[in-house]
Amino acid sequence: MLDPLPFASPGAFDPGLEAFLQEAAHHLCRWLGTAADRPPLPGLSLLPEVEPQLLGVSGERLLADLQLLMEGSYNPGHPGALAHLDPPPLTSSLVADLVCAGLNNNLLAEELSPTLSRLERSLCGWLARRVGLGDGASGVPASGGSLSNLMALVTARHSRGLQTCGEAVVIGSADLHVSIDKALVVMGLAPEALRRLPVDAAGRLDPGQLERELIELERRGRPVIAVVASAGTTVRGAVDPLTAIAAVCRRHGVWLHVDGAIGGVLALSERHRERVEGIGLADSITLNPQKLLGITKTSSLLLLADPGLLPATFATGLPYMEPSWGPCHGGESGLQGSRSAEILKLWLGLRQLGLEGIDRLIEAAIGRRRRLRSALETALPQGALSLLSGPLHLLAFRPAGLDASASASWSAQCRADLMAEQLMLSRPLYHGHHHLKAVLGNPHTGEAELEMLVAVVKRSLPTIAAPNAAPNAGIGAASLGAVGNDNGARVSHG
Repeated sequence: MLDPLPFASPGAFDPGLEAFLQEAAHHLCRWLGTAADRPPLPGLSLLPEVEPQLLGVSGERLLADLQLLMEGSYNPGHPGALAHLDPPPLTSSLVADLVCAGLNNNLLAEELSPTLSRLERSLCGWLARRVGLGDGASGVPASGGSLSNLMALVTARHSRGLQTCGEAVVIGSADLHVSIDKALVVMGLAPEALRRLPVDAAGRLDPGQLERELIELERRGRPVIAVVASAGTTVRGAVDPLTAIAAVCRRHGVWLHVDGAIGGVLALSERHRERVEGIGLADSITLNPQKLLGITKTSSLLLLADPGLLPATFATGLPYMEPSWGPCHGGESGLQGSRSAEILKLWLGLRQLGLEGIDRLIEAAIGRRRRLRSALETALPQGALSLLSGPLHLLAFRPAGLDASASASWSAQCRADLMAEQLMLSRPLYHGHHHLKAVLGNPHTGEAELEMLVAVVKRSLPTIAAPNAAPNAGIGAASLGAVGNDNGARVSHG
């Protein structure tokens, strides 16, 4: 029997809690510090007891069970973890998550989070201004980019007075993230309400084709909720021509939302902002610092040029709360009511990095992608691989000339061979063919991992490997020609 119940003492320093936290921190630090000794994906996943017993268990037992879960967890800190947009966490973000849990404030209303509500409004305002939305811009955090995208489309529909219009549509490219499909389901719209337009050779939405679509919809009397542009598509990291798309949207009076979950954070960097040029011309932007900057999950924001549209869309009144001390309660600025203070880890993380650190993170990630691409092109005959990338840190590839079935077989076998070398890439199905995709945002990934990746891919293509390539040609030499600005996608088509 637990006596007293396991809550921190409100009247005295609690040495038992301190010891419990220190032991948990030791377990976590040991797990983080041995990441390179374990593969990215564990070979075994075991669960301790799930159901609570009649009597509560000790802290020692809880930590032992926790260790078992940790050993079966995905390992983003391994240098070969290159599959997804899930980098290892910043140290300050870890601390902030712990403090956030201890404070247990609720961003629903100011009286439940007086200082953190002010911090959230201030940081959202700074982020919105930094990405170029204007002096009065701000936004609201959300538990993931899917929710940020949904709130953007609901806000756009409300601002256009289209809440009850079943004929309204959303327009974007064929490479839009699937969260947009989910948003339309939640909004009660038919699947055909999402008008996906073909992408160009670089994986981008064509502004000319967009304008022709808008003209045709106007002719047919179909209202448009929003155009959704991408600042970083999921497979190849393509960035739509945002400036030109914004001009088209302005001419037709259409809301522009930019899904910048992958690449939007580049707008925080003066050095790399040109890679998402025009993002600040949008009406709303989804931003996910968790995908590149090492902020622990979840960290997503919806930023708006006119943040007053959020309470105009979502405010219902909170009669069980005192009036807001600011523009509105946090729970009336979006779909979520109760929210943890996730802004805390973003605030600490950004301050720990500084603007120079943000630049370095982005520069290093893009540099790894450039070096990997150049090394693959050097190690194999010209045209042997279809290489898909954009101006960000993603690179997808497959052997040129293979049909869909052969691409599926090759990608499955090559991925298994890479996993045997503790290199984890993802295997997306893109435009009918399976590819391998490397996400180069892991700051621990070094030249050894990139060299091994190239060697494994080269071995997977024995019939077309370059016959005169040096057997141990390193990636460093291959990277020398890949340091220029590549703000557009450079694509080799198979």
